[in-house]
Amino acid sequence: KRRCNRIKRMGQIKMSEKKIKDIFLEGAIPPEKIAISIANHKSKTHIGAHAIFLGQVRSDTIDGKQIKSIEYSTQKKMANKICHEIKEKIFGKYSISCMHIYHSIGKVSKGEICFFVFVSGSHRKVVYDTLPKIVDQIKSKVPIFGKEIFEDESHKWKINQ
Repeated sequence: KRRCNRIKRMGQIKMSEKKIKDIFLEGAIPPEKIAISIANHKSKTHIGAHAIFLGQVRSDTIDGKQIKSIEYSTQKKMANKICHEIKEKIFGKYSISCMHIYHSIGKVSKGEICFFVFVSGSHRKVVYDTLPKIVDQIKSKVPIFGKEIFEDESHKWKINQ
């Protein structure tokens, strides 16, 4: 059973002493993964609030061509290390209890989930305030590249907004 990451409190292990987790899942993030993550927290009665961000592949039209999927790639070891550092800084600065981050690697079709961030804490204010900071830092600092694949099978490298 997975335990949420926490800062050292009353003998708990510091995040820096923990193994760096692999945030990447092959293909789309299944709805069952999201549901299981939520269900696993029902026994954590010190938690009073959760916030979830779900990133979904949009069917944008670029230069008259419609996107059918995005193929994500990264250098996993480096990306996981940077994500771990972001998590450590967030836990050190904000009073949250749990943080789970998952991102797709490989091809994800339009309408499917490619990015999942789940944050928990004692109260809603800190959870609501922290979630966008986590998402923004991951989007700006973690080297994840998306190749937008169009209906005609041509492609273009994605530029984050």
